[in-house]
This record gives sequence, C-alpha cells and structure tokens, in this order.
Amino acid sequence: MQNVLSLLSFSDGGWGAALAAGTLVTLTLAITTLPIGIFLGLTIALMARSRSPRARAVATVFTTVFRGLPELLTLLIVYYGGQILIQRLMAAMGYEGQLQINAFLAGVVAFGLVLAAFSSEVWVGALNTIPGGQYEAGSALGLSRWLTFRLVVFPQLMRAALPGLSNNWLTLLKDTSLISTISLVDLMRQTNLAVGATKQPMVFYLAACVIYLLLSAGSGLAFTLLERRANRGYARG
Repeated sequence: MQNVLSLLSFSDGGWGAALAAGTLVTLTLAITTLPIGIFLGLTIALMARSRSPRARAVATVFTTVFRGLPELLTLLIVYYGGQILIQRLMAAMGYEGQLQINAFLAGVVAFGLVLAAFSSEVWVGALNTIPGGQYEAGSALGLSRWLTFRLVVFPQLMRAALPGLSNNWLTLLKDTSLISTISLVDLMRQTNLAVGATKQPMVFYLAACVIYLLLSAGSGLAFTLLERRANRGYARG
C-alpha cells in the first residue's frame, strides 16, 4: 500500500503531478470543444429544419457521416489529412518546409465535428417541443425573427435540450482519451507513460478510472444544478 501511495504521490518519484497535468489537458480539451460542438450542432439542427432542400441535404450528410464514423477514425483523418492538405497548399505557394498540425487543435476540430453531429439530434428534438406560434407572437410584438429566437425561443430550447446535452458532454469527456493516439499528453497518455515506466498497470489504470469517474460525477452534479435552475419557473407552475 505504501508503494502504491508513493507512486501516486506528488513528491519526487511519484506520478501525481503528471496525472494532474494530464487531467488538466483532458478537461481543457473537453471544455474547449464543448461550445464549438454544441453551437455547430444547433446550426446543423436549424439547417435540418430549414425550408431549403440544400440546407437539409447538407445537414443530413453531415450527421450521417460524423455519427457513422468511429471517433478515432475521425480524429486520425483530421490530424493526418489536415497535415497533408496544408502541406500541399503551402507547397503550391512555394513553401517547401515541413508543417505539423497541433494535436490539441486537431482534437478540438475532430471532437467538435462529432459532438455537433450528435448534439444536432438533441437540438432537433428540443426544437420540436417549441410551439410554432412563437415567431408570430414575436413579430406581433415588433421583434425581428433573430430577436425572437434569441430572447424567446433559445431559453426554451436550452431547458428542453439540457438532459440530452449532458449525455453528449459525458460522451465527449470519455472520447478525449483517444487524443493520446496522436501523442497529446492527456490523462490517458500520462497513464500509459506511468505504466511503461513503473510496470504497474493496475495501479495507474485504476487511478485513471477513479479520475474519470470523479470528472463524470462532478459533471453530472453540475448539469443537475443547471437543469434545476432552468426548470425553476416551470416547477412552480
């Protein structure tokens, strides 16, 4: 037991500081990706309900592709495919040096696209709960369509979408572990490094399990509080 505690300690020879740094990278990646995926998903949902056949077709293709591809494959395509694309564009402009996409940025883009595809379904479901007369009522009050959406429709959307978005967030939090495959030193990467250096797989994999469970529990509590706040007026009614 003492040996386990020393391995997980923050003192010299312990891996506590490394695991904490990896946890911070994991959280930063997930928190950075969340608003991008959520609001891109809302855009896709609005396109899916648009009167324009082209907008609906784009939304359908987007959700079909990024809901159908494994998250790891999407990450690898963004990371390596992006590097190849940028390298060729730079070569066409006469630049012959080597360029490499930042692994964190690739993760934000890849996970943002996946999150957008899944959250768009949540947004579509939430949009279906909004009565069709909201925009007419806003127009009667002199509000533009955008103001009606921002001030009247969107708060109702958030209330309806929060349970589904909380599930999307928990999935995103777990999916960030895939970023270790492109060498970003997140929690999972630090765990693997610790296992390789100490030959104590169960100690560090169980420690990673505990950290992920704590992050999930904390996230669940935060979303529960948000849902209670969003439902306060409705609960009284």
